[in-house]
Amino acid sequence: MINDDAARCAFSEFSGYETSQDVAARQTEVGIKAILGNPVMINAYKEGIPGNGRPFPEGSMIAKIEWSKKKERCVALFCGRADTLKSVPFMEMAKRFPDTSGCGYAQFLCDAASDTIKPFGKKIC
Repeated sequence: MINDDAARCAFSEFSGYETSQDVAARQTEVGIKAILGNPVMINAYKEGIPGNGRPFPEGSMIAKIEWSKKKERCVALFCGRADTLKSVPFMEMAKRFPDTSGCGYAQFLCDAASDTIKPFGKKIC
């Protein structure tokens, strides 16, 4: 559970996520999402986590980048391409989050009109 007193995260805490490796991608009727894992997370996947019952190690981090989708004419059910950046949520496994079993979460919303990224909702960072 995330409490109201949780400190706000700075986007800079997640510096380097842009070079993380793809874990998964998803397309919906209204958006396109890419899930990225840092090297610690990718190595954990290669070791069989979470299927082997072990927890993700300290420093594992995932970023989920979401864009609005610009629809294009095509035959497929959902067809389009990434358009405007909407949000970038992060999740990090670290001992500094004891109140949430070692899992920190932050979400940032992107405003294309003002070219800003702002924290959204309650955070644990």
